Amino acid sequence: MGITIIGLGPGSFKHLTLETWELLNGTDALLLRTAKHPCVDILKKRGVVFTSFDHLYEQADSFSGLYQAIATEVVGRAAQGENLIYAVPGSPLVAEKTVELITEQAKAAGIEFAIVPAMSFLEVLYTRLGVDPITGLTIVDAAELAALPPDLVTGLIVTQVYSRQVASDTKLALMDYYGDEYQVTVVHNLGLPDEKIHRTMLFELDRLPEIDHLTSVYVPPRPARSKVFSLDPVVDVMARLRSPGGCVWDIEQTHLSLRRYLVEEVYEVLEAIELADGAKLCEELGDLLLQIVFHARVAEESGGFTMQDVIDHVTEKMVRRHPHVFGSITVRDAAEVVVNWEQIKKREKAGERTGVLDGIPVGLPSLMTAYKLQAKAAKVGFDWPEIGPVWDKIAEELAELREAARLPTAAGEQNREDELGDVLFTVVNLARFMGIDPETALNRTNSKFRRRFGYVEACLQERQLAWADMDLADLDALWDEAKVKEAKS
Repeated sequence: MGITIIGLGPGSFKHLTLETWELLNGTDALLLRTAKHPCVDILKKRGVVFTSFDHLYEQADSFSGLYQAIATEVVGRAAQGENLIYAVPGSPLVAEKTVELITEQAKAAGIEFAIVPAMSFLEVLYTRLGVDPITGLTIVDAAELAALPPDLVTGLIVTQVYSRQVASDTKLALMDYYGDEYQVTVVHNLGLPDEKIHRTMLFELDRLPEIDHLTSVYVPPRPARSKVFSLDPVVDVMARLRSPGGCVWDIEQTHLSLRRYLVEEVYEVLEAIELADGAKLCEELGDLLLQIVFHARVAEESGGFTMQDVIDHVTEKMVRRHPHVFGSITVRDAAEVVVNWEQIKKREKAGERTGVLDGIPVGLPSLMTAYKLQAKAAKVGFDWPEIGPVWDKIAEELAELREAARLPTAAGEQNREDELGDVLFTVVNLARFMGIDPETALNRTNSKFRRRFGYVEACLQERQLAWADMDLADLDALWDEAKVKEAKS
């Protein structure tokens, strides 16, 4: 009593193993999952007697039911005392659901079984397509494509693409993964004289002329989108620098001593953005990240918090403040997102901030501070309803500045400083009404001045002239040249 499971190879009779051939010749109880296999005609000619389960294919409503019926019959006959040989196309252990079911049922029933190694169509496919399986392959039955992981990175072989309808279903499933025009390879009758290999795009998969039970599809791996992201390298470097025997300078730093470097790195990032220099931005963001890691390491050494705490805290905050993405709330537009954000933020800070203007960092640049002060005041209604009065206020402050400028130097110095501050504060208000970040705007102007001044300086050097050799009109002419060149570029 027992079941011996063998494979008929990928197609050609020459791919049968000698062990399999001896078993085929030595039994009167040979069951074929299907007789639709290229070497079956040769088995008939050589007198091998068999029965097949092809009649069940015509009756079955689904493959799962079909495979279960085959397994139940094979195990049932073995339980009645028969010594059976069950043969499948290819290898018993490659994409053979019936073998999986038979072995499970046989174990449960205490029936002995053995699986004989056989050549599968995969060995032929590897050779024909030049695919090395060690680089990674996923093999799946066409009926089970829905179980593919969304982040599949290996090459993919889809078996049992036996009809045009299955090919159509396979196409639709794979297009969700790879896109309509992803190139795949369709293999048919591998290892047989009429072998066909088609390279086609996914949307054309079900239009090929040769599609039957010996058709499979190879999908090459997608190009890697990116490497696995990890902060570990920079965290480890910082830990080494701060450890005994590390860098003396790094070991001596504190949160206070590092403040200036954090500010410098932020402005270098802003400069890279202004220059639209991708390579520079990448570098400067790295420098800024290093400062964050540096502060986290200092805190970890004193038992305050770790880099993981920093990441966890900001992740939780972003999820909490985006309920329209991570929750059930819906929003109409970006303005409503901002309103929700501010309401959530206000609830979070309820115990920390009692005054309207609380929460503005002391060390912010003056323009940015002015902007935030005005924005917070505006939230409680301390603001003009429209931009018109802002223009009037600027004119008023400029008039007061002119008046202060007429005062004697000693007497009017403090007054002039106050009035100039009022002008700048009102200009910031104008920027806010126009939806412009004044700090960014001034940075752009600073960069523009640097570029144009650099052009003028380069022109003087090229002409071997000193600044004293030029009057203001000549310098203005060069300045205008710089503006024209910028406009053209």
